Amino acid sequence: MAADSDPESEVFEITDFTTASEWERFVSRVEEVLNDWKLIGSNVGRPPEKGEYTSGTWEEKSKEINFADFKFSVTHHYLKQESVESEGKEDGEEDAFPLAMQDLLCMNNDFPPRAHCLVRWYGVREFVVISPGANCEAIVSESKCSLLLSSVSIALANTGCQVPLFVHIQQKWRKMYAGECQGPGVRTDFEMVHLRKVPSQYNHLSGLLDIFKAKIGCPLTPLPPINIAIRFTYILQDWQQYSWPQQPPDFDALLAGEVGGVEFGKLPFGACEDPISELHLATTWPHLTEGIVVDNDVYSDLDPLQAPHWSVRVRKADNPQCLLGDFLMEFFKLCSRKESTEEILGRNSGEEENKENNDITQALSKLTEPTAVPIPKLSVSNMVHSARKRIRRHRRLDQSPLNNDVLNSILLYLFPDAALDKSDSSEAKAAQSNPGGGKNDQDKDTEDYNLFNLLKSAPSDSLTYRLALCICLVNFYHGGVRAVAHLWQEFVLEMRYRWENNCLIYGLAAGPPDLRCCLLHQKLQMLNCCIEHKKARDESRKEGGRDRKDTASCENGLLGPESGRPGGSGGSPGKSWDSWSDSEEEFFECLSDTEEIKDAPAEGAKGARAKPEGRLQPHGKLTLLNSDEPLYIPVTQEPAPMTEDLLEEQSEVLAKLGTSAEGAHLRARMQSACLLSDMESFKAANPGCSLEDFVRWYSPRDYVEEEVTDETGQTVVRGNLSARMQIPGNMWVEAWETAKATPARRQKRLFDDTKEAERVLHYLAVQKPADLTRHLLPCALHAAVLKVKEEESVEDIPSVRKAIQQVTSHASKLLRHPSPDYKKLEDSINQLVAVETIIARARSLKAKFGLGKGEKAADSEDLERFVGSLLEEPEVVVIGAGRGPAGSIIHKLFVSAQRAALLAPLEDDPGRVGGPDDRKSTGGGSGVPDFPPPAGREILLRTCVPRPAPYSKALPQRLFCVLMREEFRLAGAFSSDTSFF
Repeated sequence: MAADSDPESEVFEITDFTTASEWERFVSRVEEVLNDWKLIGSNVGRPPEKGEYTSGTWEEKSKEINFADFKFSVTHHYLKQESVESEGKEDGEEDAFPLAMQDLLCMNNDFPPRAHCLVRWYGVREFVVISPGANCEAIVSESKCSLLLSSVSIALANTGCQVPLFVHIQQKWRKMYAGECQGPGVRTDFEMVHLRKVPSQYNHLSGLLDIFKAKIGCPLTPLPPINIAIRFTYILQDWQQYSWPQQPPDFDALLAGEVGGVEFGKLPFGACEDPISELHLATTWPHLTEGIVVDNDVYSDLDPLQAPHWSVRVRKADNPQCLLGDFLMEFFKLCSRKESTEEILGRNSGEEENKENNDITQALSKLTEPTAVPIPKLSVSNMVHSARKRIRRHRRLDQSPLNNDVLNSILLYLFPDAALDKSDSSEAKAAQSNPGGGKNDQDKDTEDYNLFNLLKSAPSDSLTYRLALCICLVNFYHGGVRAVAHLWQEFVLEMRYRWENNCLIYGLAAGPPDLRCCLLHQKLQMLNCCIEHKKARDESRKEGGRDRKDTASCENGLLGPESGRPGGSGGSPGKSWDSWSDSEEEFFECLSDTEEIKDAPAEGAKGARAKPEGRLQPHGKLTLLNSDEPLYIPVTQEPAPMTEDLLEEQSEVLAKLGTSAEGAHLRARMQSACLLSDMESFKAANPGCSLEDFVRWYSPRDYVEEEVTDETGQTVVRGNLSARMQIPGNMWVEAWETAKATPARRQKRLFDDTKEAERVLHYLAVQKPADLTRHLLPCALHAAVLKVKEEESVEDIPSVRKAIQQVTSHASKLLRHPSPDYKKLEDSINQLVAVETIIARARSLKAKFGLGKGEKAADSEDLERFVGSLLEEPEVVVIGAGRGPAGSIIHKLFVSAQRAALLAPLEDDPGRVGGPDDRKSTGGGSGVPDFPPPAGREILLRTCVPRPAPYSKALPQRLFCVLMREEFRLAGAFSSDTSFF
């Protein structure tokens, strides 16, 4: 008591030896993981079927645990199998073995071509691996390895887990594992040896058998038979030059002589190097016993030609250079360039200033020149004459990125109509009427032709599509971005030439811009529309000049013929497209003052006194409400065609007007330009008409008819305007009151082709090479997909067809976005390159196996099936081994390679595949072996013996041996009975 009350008494430090150590905590964590994954207790499963390790699905799950501050990763690997009912539990001893011990003796999945290394070495279908974390050092010291192994042993014993547990030791690249599997009264130890060199005494089967027997130490005097499986792997690297058929296209030779133009439309395809680098032949003896075969340091019975099983795999070259892929990637890189065309072609400001001054001095003379200029004979040289003069003015010929021959060939391909003689009018007309390259309607209904709709590119027979191909070609072979800028400058000059000379652009479908296509294609279609309108106006002026003596039209002429026949410049009746224009600078269609006074009806003229003008045809049986005159459909102006950027610009302008009453009124006025034009045409065609008459034709739904009873009691049909038409301040009523009776030919043009053409030409001129590339990238991808489809149809590879669909779908989603993600587009290009590589591999293998050279039909079918399997599967069994059709070809390939390697200095002709001497086996008497030394030897030894005592259970023992030039590995699984020692 006194001691306790003394504050200065000594305090004893008490150590609690029941506190868990770091090692105990680690063992506990391992047990927790095994419990979480439900790996506790015995597991039941059926024996794996033959080849199931390769064809089945392997799954894995991982968890992180710590040993103090050292991180470990625990991973559970298992083959997914259907659950099996636990039947036959009462059978006792065999079922008491863990599944892993049963798998040690199973022969159905020896040497799986694609599996985890532990599956290959030990044949197990389920196991757990403990390995150091990602940034942790390897477990190298023996004490740490022993500590981990003892931890594993304790965890297995405590939990009753029968799944083998491995520990990854030594450096990771060595793939060294030690492990253990425990069952009721049995234990299997997994041990491994890894050396750089093969010891000479163990470089054969007999030496390895000695190791195996010494390790199991079986006390029985007649040792149970040892089951042996052997696999030798031979590598064929020298494929011979003639076995690779791809030749890179010689574009210099192509462009040197007369080029038929169509050659430019062909994208290159194929690999520049052999995409198959090696062939690995595995010769297997699956079931041997000791004494049947001799293999020692003096003699060996293991002749590959006598092996009962052959299997082949091919090693694919890493990222082989592919022509189509290179074309696309080089083209794609242009998207990131920043230079303008002027900067690339190196023009200086002084020369530019002189040019502008020269143009100004000629401005007045140009205005006074007559507009109807005879079109000269169309030819490539004439068409680019002005362009050539301008380029020569600023740049010496030797500095031009594209020489004349190449440029003329490209322009001839882009504009084949320029090569037609103008005297051959029928051919010229045919070219203009069918600019689509001669495709018939059936071709245009095909899925491939309509691919442009998915990718938002352009039809495969269009000018835009051909331009994309030429830009790809020029960029890759003829000077890169400078040549692209040069070609684009020439193209823009050609467009201006065609506009100024009323030459329709070849290769564009008639009609308004197709909004399904890329913007550049729409711009070119818009320019073509302008040329069509200008051409029609010039022709109508010539016709009018013959009919009228004193016609003095303005420079822009008339909109179109005012004939009453369908198909004139008037649009179809009942248009719904509201077009507008708020520009005050548009040109007007006008006649001379004399003609205006002579042709126009008097202002005060009403009803029948006014002269009807601009009639197209009667509108059925309808008559005017105020008279018995039939109602005529007028000749109207076509609505202005628009490209998607103009539509977007228009919608933005209208949206900015807001929702106020004033904004809505202004918006309605801006949108009523087309309506006003149609009202004026209708008034001119139907003198004395009313707004109701116009509505009956233009918008029949807004004229409501109903049956009513009049004063006399009779039922009559009366019509009135709809409710929306009777709203005060209605825009239709306002427009009708302001509309004058003016036929379409004397109205202000809704579509000012001159202004729109200049806008398009300016748009084209300011495009940088990078902008041009972005416009044409969909067309380039479109062409690449078509090319890949064409090449695949020859080879018929199902996986490639599926890949093409995926690439097309992915690219379609990207390209339809207003600003596509170019990083993802690059991924699509890489997928196309991968597809191209697969097709190139198929061709390489077909060439090597002699397909398509007139063999027997049966052999040819077998070989095609074999080659197709080589591309799809990791390893393919050779039917008939060395005596089958594929086996004999493989044998000849090895013989040819051996002769080429060893006898090339002695023989001029090393012998081609299929030669008469190739059938001789083992050198054919020349002393050259048919096969090189095996690159790898795998020997699997198995038996079932009692260990460690004669009265112990007979348990499975296994040793997997790997002998390579610079590697010697022994992976042993040795089971022992823990009940009886």
